[in-house]
Amino acid sequence: MAFTGPRVAMIVGAAAYAGFMVVFLFPTTWLLYFLSAVLGAGASITWTGQGNYLARCSDPQSISRNSGIFWALLQCSMFFGNIFVYFQFQDKTNIDADTRRIVISVLLGVAVLGIVFLCSLRQVSDNSADADNELRENQTGWDSAVFALKEAGKLFITKDMMLLSVTFLYTGLELSFFSGVYGSSIGFTSKISATPKEIVGLAGICIGAGEVLAGGIFGIFGKLTTRNGRDPIVIAGYVLHVITFFLIFINLPNSSPSGNTDDVSYIDPPKPWVALIAAFMLGFGDACFNTQIYSMLGGVFVRNSVGAFALFKFTQSVAAAISFFYSSHLGLHVQLAILLVFGTLGTVCFVVVEWSYKRRGGGGQIEDHKE
Repeated sequence: MAFTGPRVAMIVGAAAYAGFMVVFLFPTTWLLYFLSAVLGAGASITWTGQGNYLARCSDPQSISRNSGIFWALLQCSMFFGNIFVYFQFQDKTNIDADTRRIVISVLLGVAVLGIVFLCSLRQVSDNSADADNELRENQTGWDSAVFALKEAGKLFITKDMMLLSVTFLYTGLELSFFSGVYGSSIGFTSKISATPKEIVGLAGICIGAGEVLAGGIFGIFGKLTTRNGRDPIVIAGYVLHVITFFLIFINLPNSSPSGNTDDVSYIDPPKPWVALIAAFMLGFGDACFNTQIYSMLGGVFVRNSVGAFALFKFTQSVAAAISFFYSSHLGLHVQLAILLVFGTLGTVCFVVVEWSYKRRGGGGQIEDHKE
């Protein structure tokens, strides 16, 4: 980011996404692992770059609206992508080579088109009149990079960022849960449907629908968020997730993440409509957290939005990696308990930071933030 700025960083990161897709046209084990690592590196600069670009394009009155619109557009991929894959994989027990090539080619084409649009973005200067940012912009090469790294390190140990890190951890845990564990658990629960794999695709569509609807609502009513604060939305997302975890707990068996099972939970047999409602609520609640995190980082931490978004993605990715590791060893009920604990802690920490910001005179106005 220090060398290229947000626009070029997003283009490079998007190229890593496209490169990862290519390997599925010529599947090779070692290449899949290698490009997975490349994808992770690309994702880090993509998310940091788009967060910084969003902050640069926003002001105190528009940051909440822009965050909601951005999230809704982003999550359209889950909605339309899952619909496409659902119909392509319908009635298939094994994915043949022709189907794989069609799916990957379409997704790769969309990725390339996205890169073209990224190249057409206008250059946006930093809208913060902050002395530190001016110093950083006057520096070049490694000096600028070292300065940015030091500033990110200082930001990480501030009270507010340490508290928000707990919220970031929760978003990483629930991200890996709904993107990997939940769909697999539905697909492995044989009694939920005669064709449980089809329910997985529908669940993905429902998650995407919840994400898009929430992002659209928060984008349209962004002024209300600016006036009333971000904490009511985060609390609403937490309540939705608590209800969701309970529905999953009573609907899916504890052994469902481990492989195909005939076990049942408290609902016998498991109900597909309960699984789909839970999927929608997972997506809606996730959008509640992420849109407000983006609004927070792009507004409160305007002095160092690059460092703030980098720390967000770093912490979230660490949590996601940990979750993917333990998800193959722990039962569904334990995983839900972990999510419940971190969801509670993350919500409390976010609310504390938001209230602290209001007490400092923030509210709808962005003030310099430096602990």
